[in-house]
Amino acid sequence: MDLFETLKWRYATKKMDPSKAVPQEKVDRILEAARLAPTSSGLQPFEILVVTNPEVRAKIRPIAWNQAQITDCSHLLVFAAWDNYTAERINMMFDLTNEQRGSTNEGWENYRKMLLDKYPSRSAEENFQHAARQAYIGLGVTLLAAAAEGVDSTPMEGFDPKALDDILGLAAKGLKSVVILPLGYREADQDWLVNLKKVRRPIEQFVTEVK
Repeated sequence: MDLFETLKWRYATKKMDPSKAVPQEKVDRILEAARLAPTSSGLQPFEILVVTNPEVRAKIRPIAWNQAQITDCSHLLVFAAWDNYTAERINMMFDLTNEQRGSTNEGWENYRKMLLDKYPSRSAEENFQHAARQAYIGLGVTLLAAAAEGVDSTPMEGFDPKALDDILGLAAKGLKSVVILPLGYREADQDWLVNLKKVRRPIEQFVTEVK
């Protein structure tokens, strides 16, 4: 499928077939796409937890509006953002960049200093919200990557973040859950949404050109 056919094919799958597992090589490519997603200043301030343990997913389902995809999917991705920007985290990414590129320069180091002066002085909540928006960029890339692999997915905000953080022990890692994404394969004959027309606003109502 080309890009637009892929986008037309994907939908928020309501019924996944629990008997069908997504091959690991497909999961790996989907996760690599997420890793390559752009983020503000290249800080990559979120992580993805891949939950396959059925007992853990059984605990998650009740705090996620009892959505069946949580337990029926093949892999459950949890996008978790940094709970705050710290000097240690900012320096970690800048040092990694210098190491990988094998060089540094004055402009780059001045940019590091600017972020170190600005980000840690903001409130933890403001920083978390900024980091969460970066996680959503990763989510968008992941949705497209999954569709390109012929894998169904359902982005979900309908869950209790604090409860999910407790189940996965995210606070100890300095993370907070933002959005979750079941991956799997549709059980088409049981899914009420699968054959319904995809509805979006006309392009002229969606795009405004400012000349």
